Amino acid sequence: MTIREQTEVMELGTLSEFACTSKNSGHRKRPEPRCPIRTEFQRDRDRILHCNAFRRLKHKTQVFLDPIGDHYRTRLTHTLEVSQIARTISRALRLNEDLTEAVALGHDLGHTPFGHAGEAVLNEICPSGFTHYEQSIRVVDYIEKNGLGLNLTYEVKNGIVCHTNKVAATREGYIVRLADQIAYINHDIDDSVRAGIITENDLPKAATDILGHSKSQRITTLITSVIDGGAENIHMSDEVNKALNILSDFMFDNVYRNSIAKSEESKAKMLVERLYSHFLKNPDKLPEEYRNIMSRFNIDRAVCDYIAGMTDSYAVGVYEELYIPKSWRDAKL
Repeated sequence: MTIREQTEVMELGTLSEFACTSKNSGHRKRPEPRCPIRTEFQRDRDRILHCNAFRRLKHKTQVFLDPIGDHYRTRLTHTLEVSQIARTISRALRLNEDLTEAVALGHDLGHTPFGHAGEAVLNEICPSGFTHYEQSIRVVDYIEKNGLGLNLTYEVKNGIVCHTNKVAATREGYIVRLADQIAYINHDIDDSVRAGIITENDLPKAATDILGHSKSQRITTLITSVIDGGAENIHMSDEVNKALNILSDFMFDNVYRNSIAKSEESKAKMLVERLYSHFLKNPDKLPEEYRNIMSRFNIDRAVCDYIAGMTDSYAVGVYEELYIPKSWRDAKL
């Protein structure tokens, strides 16, 4: 038996009856010979980890645009925190940790520069609309590897596209949806306190008395509640879920819609709109890989894909190159 076959047998003997096992899953659009060492979900995890879009996440906004300080989350650190939380839950429930990790690492590959501000403006101006979770599937199907895509398994792609507002086909995929919420609510609180927008004492007691009065306590309570619910029906207890919703409402009212935290968003939206308009009128200026996408789909899709893939700093650099006189740019140096 190969190492991969031994792992598949071990999964069948040790994982929960509700787990998505590698031996009976892992189908791809383009059939490929199986790896002698890694299971199909392990291969997907590695493909995501080594792809260009994953590396670009380190320079994409999570909540705060261009914050001053080294400790604010980026889209990459958010992804890693989601992965850690999801793997902890998956392991405790004896589900497939490799599938869970692959979905978690890939769930935000399609996120835009400037966080949800960039996503909102692309959704407004792109004729086919835009969501980051659907864009993540475009990244792994049509953009990575010069248009060949990563050829991921159905189960991983399903978990990625369902991580925001749909029920995934596997319990591992649904765990990532919960882990995403657990991660962003708590690390956004941490960053907001660091930014001076809120304090720990501002958090609603109806939530913190249940979940805990520190980031660590809250994450532990939330993870434990999911684990206590069991693998058959992945969920939190009603009490914990209600407390999390109270905390989420507080964050939307006081942080996500806060005028200080969002003070630069109008500029970011203007920048994305102008880049979109420019490349729509000048498709010959698109990089070759996106001109190829234009020939496969249409110009709007190609321009949207190009801008969505940009990091914050790259988008600003392209904008400056197009619209800021060179002498003015040099004067900043």
